[in-house]
Amino acid sequence: MAAQIAEAASSQLLPIVVGRHSHILKVKILMSGLSASFRSLMRNEMLVLLTGVFIALTGTGRVEAQGFPWDIPQTKPDRPMSAAMERLYSQYLTPRPEDNELFSSFKYTKLEGLDYHDGDGTISRRDPSKVIRENGKYYVWYTKRHTAVPPQGSKSSTETIPSTDWDLCEIWYATSQDGFTWEEQGIAVPRPPKPNPGWRSVSTPDILKWKDKYYLYYQGFLEASGTKGDHCPVTASYADSPDGPWTACNQVVVPNGDAGEWDQYSIHDPYPLVYQGKIYLYFKAAFGDRPEYLVAAGLAIADNPLGPFTKHPLNPLFNSGHETMLFPFKEGIAAVLIHNGNEANTIQYAPDGVNFEIASVTTLPPIAGGPYVPDAFTSDGDGRGIAWGLSHFTNAGTHTTQHSTLARFDCDLSLDIDDPRMKNTNVFHKPDVFYAQRINRKEREKVLRSAEEKSQSRD
Repeated sequence: MAAQIAEAASSQLLPIVVGRHSHILKVKILMSGLSASFRSLMRNEMLVLLTGVFIALTGTGRVEAQGFPWDIPQTKPDRPMSAAMERLYSQYLTPRPEDNELFSSFKYTKLEGLDYHDGDGTISRRDPSKVIRENGKYYVWYTKRHTAVPPQGSKSSTETIPSTDWDLCEIWYATSQDGFTWEEQGIAVPRPPKPNPGWRSVSTPDILKWKDKYYLYYQGFLEASGTKGDHCPVTASYADSPDGPWTACNQVVVPNGDAGEWDQYSIHDPYPLVYQGKIYLYFKAAFGDRPEYLVAAGLAIADNPLGPFTKHPLNPLFNSGHETMLFPFKEGIAAVLIHNGNEANTIQYAPDGVNFEIASVTTLPPIAGGPYVPDAFTSDGDGRGIAWGLSHFTNAGTHTTQHSTLARFDCDLSLDIDDPRMKNTNVFHKPDVFYAQRINRKEREKVLRSAEEKSQSRD
Protein backbone atom coordinates (compact mmCIF):
# COMPACT_ATOMS: atom_id res chain seq x y z
CA MET A 1 0.00 0.00 0.00
CA ALA A 2 2.83 2.37 0.87
CA ALA A 3 4.42 1.62 -2.49
CA GLN A 4 1.19 2.50 -4.30
CA ILE A 5 1.02 5.84 -2.51
CA ALA A 6 4.66 6.63 -3.19
CA GLU A 7 4.22 5.93 -6.89
CA ALA A 8 1.18 8.20 -7.23
CA ALA A 9 1.59 11.58 -8.90
CA SER A 10 -0.58 14.55 -7.97
CA SER A 11 -0.51 17.98 -6.29
CA GLN A 12 -3.44 17.49 -3.89
CA LEU A 13 -2.75 18.85 -0.34
CA LEU A 14 -3.97 16.79 2.61
CA PRO A 15 -4.27 18.59 5.97
CA ILE A 16 -2.95 16.56 8.89
CA VAL A 17 -3.78 17.93 12.33
CA VAL A 18 -1.22 16.97 14.92
CA GLY A 19 -0.01 18.38 18.22
CA ARG A 20 -1.65 20.21 21.10
CA HIS A 21 -1.96 23.51 19.23
CA SER A 22 -3.54 22.00 16.08
CA HIS A 23 -0.80 23.11 13.73
CA ILE A 24 -1.75 22.37 10.11
CA LEU A 25 0.86 20.56 8.11
CA LYS A 26 0.19 20.53 4.39
CA VAL A 27 1.61 17.32 3.00
CA LYS A 28 1.98 16.99 -0.74
CA ILE A 29 0.77 13.52 -1.82
CA LEU A 30 1.14 12.52 -5.39
CA MET A 31 -2.19 10.97 -6.34
CA SER A 32 -2.93 11.73 -9.94
CA GLY A 33 -2.34 8.10 -10.80
CA LEU A 34 -5.16 6.89 -8.57
CA SER A 35 -8.82 6.82 -9.45
CA ALA A 36 -11.30 8.94 -7.50
CA SER A 37 -12.82 5.85 -5.86
CA PHE A 38 -9.41 4.54 -4.84
CA ARG A 39 -8.42 7.93 -3.40
CA SER A 40 -11.57 7.98 -1.31
CA LEU A 41 -11.00 4.43 -0.12
CA MET A 42 -7.40 5.07 0.79
CA ARG A 43 -7.82 8.41 2.61
CA ASN A 44 -8.11 7.05 6.15
CA GLU A 45 -5.22 4.63 5.70
CA MET A 46 -3.03 7.42 4.35
CA LEU A 47 -3.81 9.72 7.27
CA VAL A 48 -2.93 7.03 9.79
CA LEU A 49 0.26 6.14 7.99
CA LEU A 50 1.53 9.71 7.49
CA THR A 51 0.61 10.81 11.00
CA GLY A 52 2.65 7.95 12.36
CA VAL A 53 5.58 8.92 10.16
CA PHE A 54 5.61 12.51 11.47
CA ILE A 55 5.19 11.45 15.08
CA ALA A 56 8.21 9.24 14.64
CA LEU A 57 10.21 12.07 13.05
CA THR A 58 9.34 14.73 15.64
CA GLY A 59 9.24 12.50 18.68
CA THR A 60 6.20 14.33 20.09
CA GLY A 61 3.67 14.47 17.33
CA ARG A 62 3.95 18.30 17.37
CA VAL A 63 4.95 19.94 14.11
CA GLU A 64 6.64 23.37 13.99
CA ALA A 65 4.64 26.09 12.22
CA GLN A 66 6.08 27.59 9.08
CA GLY A 67 4.63 31.06 9.81
CA PHE A 68 5.80 33.48 12.48
CA PRO A 69 5.75 31.73 15.91
CA TRP A 70 2.71 31.91 18.15
CA ASP A 71 4.92 32.21 21.24
CA ILE A 72 6.53 35.64 20.91
CA PRO A 73 10.32 35.24 20.53
CA GLN A 74 12.20 37.43 22.99
CA THR A 75 15.18 37.62 20.67
CA LYS A 76 15.23 38.21 16.96
CA PRO A 77 14.29 34.97 15.14
CA ASP A 78 16.44 33.76 12.28
CA ARG A 79 13.86 34.08 9.52
CA PRO A 80 12.72 36.58 6.88
CA MET A 81 10.58 39.33 8.44
CA SER A 82 8.73 42.44 7.37
CA ALA A 83 10.22 45.87 8.02
CA ALA A 84 7.83 46.34 10.95
CA MET A 85 8.89 43.08 12.60
CA GLU A 86 12.55 43.85 11.96
CA ARG A 87 12.07 47.15 13.85
CA LEU A 88 10.43 45.26 16.69
CA TYR A 89 13.72 43.49 17.40
CA SER A 90 16.31 45.98 16.17
CA GLN A 91 14.91 49.25 17.53
CA TYR A 92 13.15 48.47 20.81
CA LEU A 93 14.50 46.99 24.02
CA THR A 94 11.81 44.28 24.07
CA PRO A 95 9.10 43.13 21.61
CA ARG A 96 6.25 44.11 23.98
CA PRO A 97 6.07 47.66 25.39
CA GLU A 98 4.75 46.23 28.66
CA ASP A 99 8.18 44.59 29.15
CA ASN A 100 10.16 47.62 27.96
CA GLU A 101 11.96 49.46 30.76
CA LEU A 102 11.92 52.57 28.57
CA PHE A 103 8.18 52.58 27.97
CA SER A 104 5.64 54.16 30.29
CA SER A 105 2.31 55.87 30.30
CA PHE A 106 1.99 58.97 32.49
CA LYS A 107 -0.45 59.93 35.24
CA TYR A 108 -0.96 63.47 36.54
CA THR A 109 -1.86 64.97 39.91
CA LYS A 110 -2.70 68.57 40.79
CA LEU A 111 -0.23 70.05 43.26
CA GLU A 112 -1.29 71.40 46.61
CA GLY A 113 0.08 74.49 48.34
CA LEU A 114 0.54 76.89 45.41
CA ASP A 115 -1.78 79.87 44.91
CA TYR A 116 -2.70 81.31 41.50
CA HIS A 117 -4.70 84.39 42.54
CA ASP A 118 -8.01 82.82 41.55
CA GLY A 119 -6.69 82.11 38.07
CA ASP A 120 -6.88 85.73 36.91
CA GLY A 121 -3.66 85.41 34.88
CA THR A 122 -1.48 87.62 37.07
CA ILE A 123 0.43 84.68 38.60
CA SER A 124 2.03 81.97 36.50
CA ARG A 125 4.41 79.12 37.34
CA ARG A 126 6.03 77.04 34.63
CA ASP A 127 9.18 75.25 33.39
CA PRO A 128 10.14 73.29 36.53
CA SER A 129 13.73 72.19 36.96
CA LYS A 130 14.79 68.68 37.82
CA VAL A 131 13.68 67.79 41.32
CA ILE A 132 16.53 67.09 43.74
CA ARG A 133 16.54 65.90 47.34
CA GLU A 134 18.66 67.79 49.84
CA ASN A 135 18.38 68.43 53.58
CA GLY A 136 15.68 65.76 53.94
CA LYS A 137 13.26 67.36 51.44
CA TYR A 138 12.63 67.86 47.73
CA TYR A 139 13.59 71.07 45.95
CA VAL A 140 12.38 72.48 42.64
CA TRP A 141 13.07 75.76 40.83
CA TYR A 142 10.75 77.26 38.23
CA THR A 143 9.77 80.32 36.21
CA LYS A 144 7.35 82.59 38.07
CA ARG A 145 5.55 85.60 36.66
CA HIS A 146 3.65 87.89 39.06
CA THR A 147 2.49 90.91 37.10
CA ALA A 148 -0.37 93.38 37.34
CA VAL A 149 -1.96 92.02 34.17
CA PRO A 150 -1.71 88.86 32.06
CA PRO A 151 0.48 88.84 28.91
CA GLN A 152 -0.54 91.42 26.30
CA GLY A 153 1.77 90.63 23.36
CA SER A 154 5.07 92.22 22.40
CA LYS A 155 3.55 95.35 20.84
CA SER A 156 1.69 96.20 24.05
CA SER A 157 4.45 95.19 26.46
CA THR A 158 6.13 97.73 28.72
CA GLU A 159 8.44 97.66 31.72
CA THR A 160 5.52 96.31 33.77
CA ILE A 161 3.26 94.66 31.17
CA PRO A 162 4.48 91.24 29.97
CA SER A 163 4.55 90.23 26.33
CA THR A 164 4.35 86.48 26.95
CA ASP A 165 3.84 84.12 29.84
CA TRP A 166 7.62 83.94 30.36
CA ASP A 167 8.28 87.68 30.12
CA LEU A 168 9.09 89.80 33.24
CA CYS A 169 9.77 86.62 35.21
CA GLU A 170 12.05 85.55 38.03
CA ILE A 171 13.34 82.19 39.24
CA TRP A 172 11.51 80.99 42.37
CA TYR A 173 11.77 77.76 44.32
CA ALA A 174 9.64 75.50 46.50
CA THR A 175 10.22 72.53 48.79
CA SER A 176 8.18 69.45 49.65
CA GLN A 177 8.24 66.47 51.98
CA ASP A 178 6.22 64.16 49.71
CA GLY A 179 6.27 65.62 46.18
CA PHE A 180 2.54 66.37 46.25
CA THR A 181 2.26 69.36 48.61
CA TRP A 182 4.74 72.17 48.00
CA GLU A 183 5.68 75.23 50.02
CA GLU A 184 6.94 78.19 48.07
CA GLN A 185 10.14 79.56 49.60
CA GLY A 186 10.64 82.74 47.60
CA ILE A 187 12.88 84.18 44.89
CA ALA A 188 16.06 82.32 44.08
CA VAL A 189 17.25 84.46 41.16
CA PRO A 190 15.81 87.93 40.52
CA ARG A 191 16.21 89.84 37.28
CA PRO A 192 19.61 91.55 37.28
CA PRO A 193 20.06 95.22 36.39
CA LYS A 194 20.71 96.27 32.78
CA PRO A 195 22.64 95.37 30.71
CA ASN A 196 23.29 91.96 32.30
CA PRO A 197 21.80 88.85 30.64
CA GLY A 198 18.29 88.37 31.99
CA TRP A 199 17.53 91.99 32.85
CA ARG A 200 14.23 91.69 30.99
CA SER A 201 13.34 88.19 32.19
CA VAL A 202 14.96 85.07 33.63
CA SER A 203 13.21 81.78 32.96
CA THR A 204 13.35 78.03 32.40
CA PRO A 205 15.88 77.07 35.09
CA ASP A 206 17.59 73.81 35.80
CA ILE A 207 19.89 72.68 38.59
CA LEU A 208 23.39 71.19 38.80
CA LYS A 209 25.23 69.99 41.90
CA TRP A 210 28.98 69.95 41.33
CA LYS A 211 31.64 69.52 44.00
CA ASP A 212 29.29 70.51 46.85
CA LYS A 213 28.14 73.69 45.12
CA TYR A 214 24.87 74.36 43.33
CA TYR A 215 24.41 75.98 39.93
CA LEU A 216 21.24 77.23 38.30
CA TYR A 217 21.24 77.60 34.51
CA TYR A 218 18.47 79.63 32.89
CA GLN A 219 17.48 81.74 29.91
CA GLY A 220 18.50 85.40 30.16
CA PHE A 221 16.30 87.66 28.03
CA LEU A 222 17.65 91.02 26.87
CA GLU A 223 14.36 92.09 25.27
CA ALA A 224 10.68 91.32 25.57
CA SER A 225 9.91 87.87 24.19
CA GLY A 226 8.29 88.20 20.78
CA THR A 227 10.10 91.41 19.83
CA LYS A 228 12.14 89.58 17.20
CA GLY A 229 11.22 86.04 18.19
CA ASP A 230 12.24 84.29 21.39
CA HIS A 231 15.91 85.19 21.28
CA CYS A 232 18.16 84.75 24.31
CA PRO A 233 21.35 83.10 25.58
CA VAL A 234 21.92 81.00 28.71
CA THR A 235 23.39 82.43 31.91
CA ALA A 236 23.85 81.05 35.43
CA SER A 237 23.95 81.66 39.20
CA TYR A 238 25.69 79.66 41.93
CA ALA A 239 25.35 79.05 45.67
CA ASP A 240 26.73 76.96 48.52
CA SER A 241 23.23 75.81 49.51
CA PRO A 242 20.06 74.99 47.56
CA ASP A 243 18.41 77.69 49.71
CA GLY A 244 20.88 80.30 48.45
CA PRO A 245 21.87 83.04 48.49
CA TRP A 246 22.53 82.86 44.77
CA THR A 247 25.23 84.86 43.02
CA ALA A 248 24.66 85.69 39.37
CA CYS A 249 27.67 85.27 37.11
CA ASN A 250 26.26 88.08 34.90
CA GLN A 251 27.71 86.61 31.74
CA VAL A 252 26.64 84.39 28.90
CA VAL A 253 27.54 80.79 29.80
CA VAL A 254 26.33 79.00 26.67
CA PRO A 255 26.47 81.43 23.73
CA ASN A 256 24.27 81.38 20.67
CA GLY A 257 25.64 79.85 17.48
CA ASP A 258 27.36 81.77 14.72
CA ALA A 259 25.33 83.53 12.04
CA GLY A 260 23.55 81.02 9.84
CA GLU A 261 23.82 78.15 12.33
CA TRP A 262 20.77 76.35 13.73
CA ASP A 263 21.14 77.91 17.21
CA GLN A 264 22.14 81.39 16.10
CA TYR A 265 19.25 83.15 17.87
CA SER A 266 18.42 81.17 20.98
CA ILE A 267 19.68 78.67 23.50
CA HIS A 268 16.69 77.49 25.53
CA ASP A 269 15.91 74.97 28.27
CA PRO A 270 19.43 74.32 29.63
CA TYR A 271 19.48 70.89 31.28
CA PRO A 272 22.70 69.75 33.01
CA LEU A 273 23.69 66.20 33.93
CA VAL A 274 27.01 64.83 35.12
CA TYR A 275 28.08 62.13 32.68
CA GLN A 276 31.45 60.45 32.26
CA GLY A 277 32.94 62.92 34.74
CA LYS A 278 31.93 65.98 32.72
CA ILE A 279 29.04 68.43 32.68
CA TYR A 280 26.69 67.53 29.85
CA LEU A 281 24.37 70.46 29.31
CA TYR A 282 21.57 69.69 26.86
CA PHE A 283 19.65 72.61 25.35
CA LYS A 284 16.91 73.39 22.86
CA ALA A 285 16.72 75.70 19.86
CA ALA A 286 14.05 76.39 17.25
CA PHE A 287 15.40 76.97 13.75
CA GLY A 288 14.04 77.78 10.32
CA ASP A 289 11.73 80.63 9.37
CA ARG A 290 8.28 80.31 10.90
CA PRO A 291 5.95 78.67 10.26
CA GLU A 292 8.35 76.25 8.50
CA TYR A 293 10.59 75.50 11.44
CA LEU A 294 11.88 72.66 13.60
CA VAL A 295 12.62 72.37 17.30
CA ALA A 296 15.66 70.30 18.18
CA ALA A 297 18.09 69.78 21.04
CA GLY A 298 21.85 69.90 21.25
CA LEU A 299 24.64 69.35 23.73
CA ALA A 300 27.40 71.49 25.23
CA ILE A 301 30.13 69.91 27.40
CA ALA A 302 32.36 71.47 30.05
CA ASP A 303 34.74 70.59 32.86
CA ASN A 304 33.74 73.67 34.83
CA PRO A 305 30.14 74.72 35.63
CA LEU A 306 30.70 78.24 34.30
CA GLY A 307 32.45 77.03 31.18
CA PRO A 308 33.85 77.22 28.72
CA PHE A 309 31.25 74.94 27.15
CA THR A 310 32.06 73.21 23.89
CA LYS A 311 29.13 72.39 21.65
CA HIS A 312 29.07 68.87 20.27
CA PRO A 313 30.03 68.68 16.58
CA LEU A 314 27.02 66.46 15.81
CA ASN A 315 24.48 69.02 17.07
CA PRO A 316 21.53 68.93 16.90
CA LEU A 317 21.27 65.52 18.55
CA PHE A 318 17.47 65.35 18.26
CA ASN A 319 15.22 66.15 15.32
CA SER A 320 12.03 66.53 17.39
CA GLY A 321 10.69 67.43 20.80
CA HIS A 322 10.30 70.72 22.61
CA GLU A 323 11.56 71.15 26.16
CA THR A 324 14.49 69.08 27.45
CA MET A 325 13.88 66.12 29.79
CA LEU A 326 16.71 63.62 30.19
CA PHE A 327 18.05 61.18 32.78
CA PRO A 328 20.87 58.65 33.20
CA PHE A 329 19.81 55.13 32.21
CA LYS A 330 22.15 52.16 32.42
CA GLU A 331 25.42 53.24 30.80
CA GLY A 332 23.83 56.01 28.71
CA ILE A 333 21.24 58.78 28.69
CA ALA A 334 17.48 58.56 28.02
CA ALA A 335 15.26 61.41 26.85
CA VAL A 336 11.52 62.10 26.66
CA LEU A 337 10.47 64.01 23.55
CA ILE A 338 7.08 65.72 23.46
CA HIS A 339 5.34 67.64 20.66
CA ASN A 340 7.09 69.03 17.55
CA GLY A 341 8.71 66.94 14.84
CA ASN A 342 8.42 63.50 13.26
CA GLU A 343 9.57 61.81 16.45
CA ALA A 344 7.28 63.60 18.89
CA ASN A 345 5.91 61.56 21.79
CA THR A 346 8.84 59.18 21.89
CA ILE A 347 11.27 58.05 24.55
CA GLN A 348 14.80 57.77 23.18
CA TYR A 349 18.08 56.32 24.36
CA ALA A 350 21.75 56.87 23.60
CA PRO A 351 24.35 54.51 25.12
CA ASP A 352 26.92 57.29 24.57
CA GLY A 353 24.68 60.23 25.52
CA VAL A 354 24.89 61.52 21.94
CA ASN A 355 23.43 59.19 19.31
CA PHE A 356 19.80 58.78 20.32
CA GLU A 357 17.44 56.14 18.92
CA ILE A 358 13.72 55.65 19.56
CA ALA A 359 13.18 53.21 22.44
CA SER A 360 9.39 53.52 22.66
CA VAL A 361 6.37 55.54 21.60
CA THR A 362 4.08 56.94 24.29
CA THR A 363 1.12 59.28 24.84
CA LEU A 364 0.64 62.36 27.01
CA PRO A 365 4.31 62.76 28.01
CA PRO A 366 5.08 65.55 30.50
CA ILE A 367 5.20 69.06 29.07
CA ALA A 368 8.42 70.73 30.22
CA GLY A 369 9.06 67.76 32.50
CA GLY A 370 11.37 68.18 35.47
CA PRO A 371 11.86 64.63 36.77
CA TYR A 372 13.19 63.58 40.13
CA VAL A 373 16.56 62.13 39.12
CA PRO A 374 18.33 60.79 42.21
CA ASP A 375 21.50 60.00 40.24
CA ALA A 376 21.54 63.04 37.94
CA PHE A 377 25.02 63.94 39.16
CA THR A 378 26.27 60.55 40.41
CA SER A 379 25.11 57.84 37.95
CA ASP A 380 28.67 56.71 37.11
CA GLY A 381 27.55 54.48 34.25
CA ASP A 382 24.65 52.84 36.12
CA GLY A 383 21.66 55.14 35.61
CA ARG A 384 18.53 53.86 37.35
CA GLY A 385 15.83 55.92 35.59
CA ILE A 386 12.90 57.93 36.94
CA ALA A 387 9.45 57.40 38.50
CA TRP A 388 8.01 60.91 39.01
CA GLY A 389 8.58 64.62 38.61
CA LEU A 390 6.86 67.94 37.89
CA SER A 391 5.63 69.44 34.63
CA HIS A 392 3.45 72.35 33.57
CA PHE A 393 0.19 73.12 31.80
CA THR A 394 0.22 76.35 29.81
CA ASN A 395 -3.50 76.66 29.07
CA ALA A 396 -4.88 76.99 32.60
CA GLY A 397 -6.67 80.29 31.92
CA THR A 398 -8.77 81.79 29.18
CA HIS A 399 -7.55 83.96 26.32
CA THR A 400 -7.63 86.98 28.62
CA THR A 401 -6.30 85.25 31.77
CA GLN A 402 -3.47 83.23 30.25
CA HIS A 403 -1.17 81.59 32.79
CA SER A 404 0.56 78.28 33.54
CA THR A 405 0.36 75.87 36.46
CA LEU A 406 2.67 73.21 37.84
CA ALA A 407 1.57 69.57 38.18
CA ARG A 408 3.04 66.24 39.25
CA PHE A 409 3.51 63.32 36.87
CA ASP A 410 4.15 59.67 37.74
CA CYS A 411 5.56 56.97 35.48
CA ASP A 412 7.67 53.81 35.42
CA LEU A 413 10.90 54.51 33.58
CA SER A 414 12.90 53.04 36.44
CA LEU A 415 14.99 49.90 36.69
CA ASP A 416 14.16 49.69 40.39
CA ILE A 417 10.36 49.49 40.29
CA ASP A 418 7.84 47.37 38.43
CA ASP A 419 4.44 49.03 38.13
CA PRO A 420 2.18 47.30 35.54
CA ARG A 421 -0.32 50.18 35.77
CA MET A 422 2.26 52.50 34.23
CA LYS A 423 2.96 50.05 31.39
CA ASN A 424 -0.60 50.19 30.10
CA THR A 425 -0.84 50.99 26.40
CA ASN A 426 -4.64 51.26 26.41
CA VAL A 427 -5.07 54.85 27.58
CA PHE A 428 -8.63 56.07 27.06
CA HIS A 429 -10.06 59.55 27.54
CA LYS A 430 -13.52 61.02 27.92
CA PRO A 431 -15.12 62.38 24.75
CA ASP A 432 -14.69 65.95 26.03
CA VAL A 433 -10.90 65.53 25.76
CA PHE A 434 -11.26 64.88 22.03
CA TYR A 435 -13.97 67.47 21.46
CA ALA A 436 -11.63 70.07 22.97
CA GLN A 437 -9.66 69.64 19.72
CA ARG A 438 -12.68 70.47 17.56
CA ILE A 439 -12.38 72.62 14.48
CA ASN A 440 -13.16 76.30 15.00
CA ARG A 441 -15.86 78.32 13.29
CA LYS A 442 -13.67 79.47 10.39
CA GLU A 443 -12.43 75.93 9.75
CA ARG A 444 -15.98 74.61 9.77
CA GLU A 445 -17.11 77.27 7.32
CA LYS A 446 -14.21 76.35 5.04
CA VAL A 447 -15.18 72.65 5.10
CA LEU A 448 -18.82 73.43 4.32
CA ARG A 449 -17.88 75.86 1.56
CA SER A 450 -15.57 73.31 -0.03
CA ALA A 451 -18.26 70.63 0.10
CA GLU A 452 -20.80 72.99 -1.49
CA GLU A 453 -18.39 73.91 -4.30
CA LYS A 454 -17.71 70.23 -5.07
CA SER A 455 -21.45 69.52 -5.09
CA GLN A 456 -22.10 72.37 -7.54
CA SER A 457 -19.28 71.25 -9.82
CA ARG A 458 -20.77 67.74 -10.02
CA ASP A 459 -24.18 69.17 -10.88
